[in-house]
Amino acid sequence: MGPFNLGLACLTDPLSRPDDHDGISGVFLEARDRFGWHPGMLLDDATLQVPFLADLVTMADPTSRWSFLSYLKQSGHLYPFYIRESFYPLRKEYDDYCRWAAERLPSVRFGQRVTGVEHDGTAYVVRTDGDASYRTRRLVLGIGTSPRIPDPLRPVVDRGTAVTHSADYLARKAELQRQERITIVGSGQSAAEIYHDLLSEAPAHGYELVWLTRSPRFFPMEYTKLTLEMTSPEYGDYHRALPIDTRDRLAREQRHLFKGISGDLVDAIFDLHYQQRVTGDGPRTTLLTNTEVRAARPVAGGSELDLLHVETGEPFSLATGGLVLATGYAPTPPAFLDGVRDRIRYDARGRYDVAADYSVDVHGGEIFVQNAEEHTHSLLAPDLGMGPYRNSVIVAAMLGREVYPIEKRIAVQTFGVPDHLKRAI
Repeated sequence: MGPFNLGLACLTDPLSRPDDHDGISGVFLEARDRFGWHPGMLLDDATLQVPFLADLVTMADPTSRWSFLSYLKQSGHLYPFYIRESFYPLRKEYDDYCRWAAERLPSVRFGQRVTGVEHDGTAYVVRTDGDASYRTRRLVLGIGTSPRIPDPLRPVVDRGTAVTHSADYLARKAELQRQERITIVGSGQSAAEIYHDLLSEAPAHGYELVWLTRSPRFFPMEYTKLTLEMTSPEYGDYHRALPIDTRDRLAREQRHLFKGISGDLVDAIFDLHYQQRVTGDGPRTTLLTNTEVRAARPVAGGSELDLLHVETGEPFSLATGGLVLATGYAPTPPAFLDGVRDRIRYDARGRYDVAADYSVDVHGGEIFVQNAEEHTHSLLAPDLGMGPYRNSVIVAAMLGREVYPIEKRIAVQTFGVPDHLKRAI
């Protein structure tokens, strides 16, 4: 369970009244024994890239007792947060906030790994390890995404040496720092945070540091107001109506809008380089753009990467002891849904065919997804601030009424041709 289904648990908590036929009740099953949000990237100084208002509930219900401000008040941190004068919580702080909510919600069940789902003709039967089972009329899939390993890098993964995805960075950090050279592959926020972290400690360890990205430059995340309007209900509706080829092209072109590096971190990396240059502590380090990994293989002492500079067309190679794959995440359809595959809609490319209300079942209104709809709803899918909006829509679809007001239009700009400018040709 990540923030999205946890947010749904928060928003349905006040609606869960056994004797109220207009309410809604349910359970939220989590395989792990406790909540953890990207534990491998909980660096001490890392912050969210979105303001605290993008918490579990506020954008749907600002009065909710499960808000980030409520957490701060109850934990005694509200005034320090106020004096700090920053809208952006520490990532560790956000993780603790989510755990605070998860451990207090009666509907959240830890240690419940789902092993199978069936339909008995009347309801869905959800089975977990330990032979527990639950009957329900509706399912919400909030299993999140899995670490993405590009095919050329698969031969060096899981072979017992210092190769790790960024998801496990902190757990493998000490092992990485024992290598003579550490290479980071990736271009987003996680890659930049890991590079900055390793660069700051390089003088004490003496390793060489290499950062490779296929992108033509180290893209900062675009954070201008009109770009932020692309995380809006209007843009989601517009994007859903586009042809599938157009949507997939936009998914590639828009990645830097939400997977780029924060401008402050870009500046911090440069400033750290400058500081180390002045003090004479600067490690050997190389930053390479336009560099694509074509193949990788295990060698004595580490990995060897076959690389291509995509602009010059020049091939070259790199041997490295440590390797960090900051290559992102991708949705993975869970095997436990095999028993109800015939009840789920898929598009022409085998992905969930997600409706406007986030349902994916053939009947509509029975099976919903969270953060598995980037290909239909665009960059709204992974955005923390749009999680409460999506949950408001899902709750309304389940109950047949709006419990939490659902915004229809929030953007200044218009996506597509506005009705008043259309004319017959």
